[in-house]
Amino acid sequence: MTTLLVIAKQPLPGRVKTRLTPPFTPGEAAALAEASLADTLAVAARVPAARRVLVLDGEPGDWLPACFEVVPQVAGGLDARLAAAFAGCSGPALLIGMDTPQLTPGLLAPALCWDRHDAWFGPAADGGFWALGLAVPDPTLLRGVPMSRPDTGRVQHERLTAAGLRVGRLPVLRDVDTADDARRVAASAPGGRFAAVHTSLTATSAGAGA
Repeated sequence: MTTLLVIAKQPLPGRVKTRLTPPFTPGEAAALAEASLADTLAVAARVPAARRVLVLDGEPGDWLPACFEVVPQVAGGLDARLAAAFAGCSGPALLIGMDTPQLTPGLLAPALCWDRHDAWFGPAADGGFWALGLAVPDPTLLRGVPMSRPDTGRVQHERLTAAGLRVGRLPVLRDVDTADDARRVAASAPGGRFAAVHTSLTATSAGAGA
């Protein structure tokens, strides 16, 4: 079975979702980040997996389900941190982030099958990626990929295909980075904790313009 990795930051004000401020305050941005992380972990907990691992920058909170192991992120750029997460796996691994609370078990289901694919790639609407799966978790496939750029996803996908891997493609999802992203994602998944927190915050004067 597959190891499911979730890479995340502890949702503390001023450390997460800084592009949401303004219109949200740092505390509100952290509340949205915590809700996004909680929704993501709840979905991951429902997916069949050999292990569920939270690769965390910070300390766990009461939002963490009991079925997760926690390992700290290593120092370095995001490419190094993602590579290290895969390096800790001995078999097929699927990595997702904390920024797609609209995620469902059905969206992840294809990426748990390795019969016809050596890798899985989930592109993000901003040009990055929200999911990456490797049947053989080779960290060198991530090291040196430029992160947080409009071409990050393209470069990472090219790295996979250049290695001769059969790459399965997952649907495009929108990361929550900006207030507009938050609004769109909340509307697309109205039943989640993220949508509930977003609705609560945007009903106040502080977040009314979001």
